[in-house]
Amino acid sequence: MNSLFVILISGVLFFWGYCFYAKKIEDLWHINPKASTPAYAKFDSVDYIPAKNWLVLFGHHFSSIAGAGPIIGPVIACCLWGWLPALVWIILGAVFLGGVHDFGALITSVREGGSSIADISQNVISRRAKILFSLFVWLALILVIAVFAYLSADTFIKEPAIVIPSLGLILVAVVVGILLYNFKTNIILTTLFGLTLLAGLVFLGNIFPVALAKYALNIWIAILFVYSYFASILPVNILLQPRDYLSSFLLFFGAAAGIIGILITRPNLNTPFYNKWVVAEGPLWPILCITIACGALSGFHSLISSGTTSKQLPNERYAKRIGYGAMLLEGIVAVLAVIAVSIGLKGNQSLATALKQLGPINIFGQGYAQITQPLLGKYSKFIAITILNAFILTTLDTATRICRYITEELFKIKNRFLSTAIVVILSALIAFSGKWSKIWPAFGASNQLVAALALLVVSCWLLAKNKSIKFTFIPAVLILVTTVTALFVQIANYIKTKEVALSVICGLLIILAFFIIWEAGGIFKLKLFRR
Repeated sequence: MNSLFVILISGVLFFWGYCFYAKKIEDLWHINPKASTPAYAKFDSVDYIPAKNWLVLFGHHFSSIAGAGPIIGPVIACCLWGWLPALVWIILGAVFLGGVHDFGALITSVREGGSSIADISQNVISRRAKILFSLFVWLALILVIAVFAYLSADTFIKEPAIVIPSLGLILVAVVVGILLYNFKTNIILTTLFGLTLLAGLVFLGNIFPVALAKYALNIWIAILFVYSYFASILPVNILLQPRDYLSSFLLFFGAAAGIIGILITRPNLNTPFYNKWVVAEGPLWPILCITIACGALSGFHSLISSGTTSKQLPNERYAKRIGYGAMLLEGIVAVLAVIAVSIGLKGNQSLATALKQLGPINIFGQGYAQITQPLLGKYSKFIAITILNAFILTTLDTATRICRYITEELFKIKNRFLSTAIVVILSALIAFSGKWSKIWPAFGASNQLVAALALLVVSCWLLAKNKSIKFTFIPAVLILVTTVTALFVQIANYIKTKEVALSVICGLLIILAFFIIWEAGGIFKLKLFRR
């Protein structure tokens, strides 16, 4: 099949999702442009700060949710099951599950004063549900921070040319943040200034690659944790928000270059549209649905929506374009990843073997380079890796800040310096030890479990407000059944390979799921009986 046809079909379906389906979702909350948002009502100059412009917040939100997920997941899924199942899940997931999940978590948090989705569960389900949900999310974020710090440090070693643009962007972001909020400069001129500096950093990185000789991995990990600490405690509009905003233009540029490249070259997809139902990792359903998270549906997004984004939303009218719209844009990135892997590999080679030998990032880089060759020339692969690492860093700093929020809520710590220190120290211990690799395989299912539980919490909130829950409850049930089934499949695989720790973790996740379902079930019975 021609890649141009894939892009056009995907674009039409995403457009329908945003213009029509998202409107139905938006109507459930009766958006009020005149209502005061938590950014104003709880303004504190640190976390609750209205964004200068909705596009600035969109950039922060999109950069934070994107990460490496919408690229790595689709590449793995295409190699294992084929590009068509991956494409179908991305489109249907983004329109009917992911967009609803992200928007629902954002606007519900706004209506609840900027509270996290875990904190909201206390109000609509029970305190026990909140404690268990919060503890689970907190542990998951500690792991995410550790893994992304390690991956980013490893990328610095393998691609020393990206060090200057990646770290230099931190200083540029601070300058842009001060210009926008302290000096009230024009947003367009300030953005162009920041992007010009970023382009200069990319140029300098190519000329002066930074390669450390001894203890490079540990040094970079330490530097990244120091950055994460300050990104968490500084006012959100001075470092975190402008850095993510500027980073978003990298992905906008990368996605635009990919689409234009496809329009010019119109390459055919080389790999099979379908391989087989059962692979070593498990059957297509439910394992594909936890392999591709970002790009279709990801529980981590609800933590961003109800964590940092809801505290910066200047007006409710922007909730759909930021919550639902950013999810669809991430879906487009995932579709580009599907096309890239199907172009970069040949149909006659063993895709599973190629995946093991090259890794998902290199496979994506090869395909993206072919697509964008007419535009970017020999710099195609370098630009792809630069973009990817920029988004790993945005996930790292935002996850640290959100984990700080949950630490303060869960352990009643009021001091942000102490709460951030706890998060950074625990994450650093895991990153330096390298033991994260033992439990990371269970993260895919746990991420989707968070998504299911977030949709369940949003459904309980809607039910309490006497509103229709079909748009959120049906997706919650579908993804709960899918995730719990995937966990049972994973337990069976881990028992065969004698991975005791992973078997125990998956078992605990199933217990957590059933406990919160039980707690929520009582609420549904009570509300429906009263009706």
